[in-house]
Order: sequence, then structure tokens, then C-alpha cells
Amino acid sequence: MKYRSVFDVIGPVMVGPSSSHTAGAAKIGRLARSIFGKEPKRVVLSLYGSFADTYKGHATDVALIAGLLGYDTDDPRLPQAAKYAAEAGVEIIIRTEEAIPEHPNTVRITMQSGSEEIDLVGISIGGGKVELRELNGFQLGLSGESPAILIINHDRYGVIARVTYILSENHVNIGNMKVSRKEKGKMALMVIETDEMIGGEVIDTIRKLEGVDRVLSMED
Repeated sequence: MKYRSVFDVIGPVMVGPSSSHTAGAAKIGRLARSIFGKEPKRVVLSLYGSFADTYKGHATDVALIAGLLGYDTDDPRLPQAAKYAAEAGVEIIIRTEEAIPEHPNTVRITMQSGSEEIDLVGISIGGGKVELRELNGFQLGLSGESPAILIINHDRYGVIARVTYILSENHVNIGNMKVSRKEKGKMALMVIETDEMIGGEVIDTIRKLEGVDRVLSMED
């Protein structure tokens, strides 16, 4: 990865101790909450690699929880995030996994609220930078640097065209777009990064399209 400034190396303004294990973890949590669209009621944090080995000393666990509560990396409440989560009625389960991940700083976040559930995999790549790699088994590759919408849809003719038409009609410029599917004719995922936030009315219009199952949005 190319770094554009010294702050990409030393990390953002933050509650320490580590830009990768603390600030990066908090950002992964914030992005996960943004995609889920609400504060979850139950969260399972599965830690892999270095995250699993050092999470207590580097406050990775409380940073992830802080992000899930919507706290930023420099929020003074971060060290006490587990307490605030308990007070808010959010059940947090932390697991350390022995499987060897592709990246050493990896976390799988499973969030539930009522019947809603999503499963995300994120990595912290240093300097507070992160990447969301997976959503419900679909490949993502999102850095969180740009607004994005994630559309879970039926893999059928015309759905992609109708979504991009709606964005064009509302003067939304697409910066990057990725389409993936697990099996032909089954469920698929559109990941669309945009130059500006997409208004709620536009998202509601996309949700009503035939073939669209769910629309999630992401902003940091």
C-alpha cells in the first residue's frame, strides 16, 4: 500500500497504544456499525493472528467495541468501552481463533439485532488504515475512505443497470464498483463507492427495485 503522508504511517489522532491494533480496530468497528445501520444487540468478535495474540495489551478488544458504539479513535471513552457497551445492553463475546489468517491483524465481526444479522471480516494494515474484506461470505475490498453502498440482490438480468440508472439520475458519481456472486442465478453483491454520500431517498428507491434484497450504506 502507498502512503500519502507521514500521518498514514504514524496513524491518526487516537487513544493508544497502537495505530494498527487500537486505532485501526476502532475504525473497523465504526465501519461495521455504519454498515449494520444501528447499534447491535449482540456481537461476536473473533480475533485472528496478532489480534488474537496481543489484543489485551494493545486494547484491540475495547477499541473494536468502541467503534461498534460509534466512538472515534480519539474518544476518551475508548478505554472504558466494554463498560459502556454493557450499560447500553450490548452483549459482547470475544473469541480467539487458532486459524492462520491471510493478514495477521484480522477480525470477524458478527452482529445481531432481532432477526437482523451480518458477518464482516476486517483487517488493520497499519497507520490506522483498514480494509473490509468480506461481507456475509462475499468479497469486499473496501478501505472506508469513500462513502459506499452495498446491495445484496438476486443475480438476474437488469438489476445492475437499474441501480446505476438511479444513481445517474440523482447525479451520484461512481468512483469504483465491484460485482460478485457465489453462484450463477443466486444471490449477488454490488459494492459501489461514490464521490459523495447518497441521500436516504435515493437508497429507499433502490431498495424498492425488483430483485434487490437489501441495501446497506457505509460512511466513516
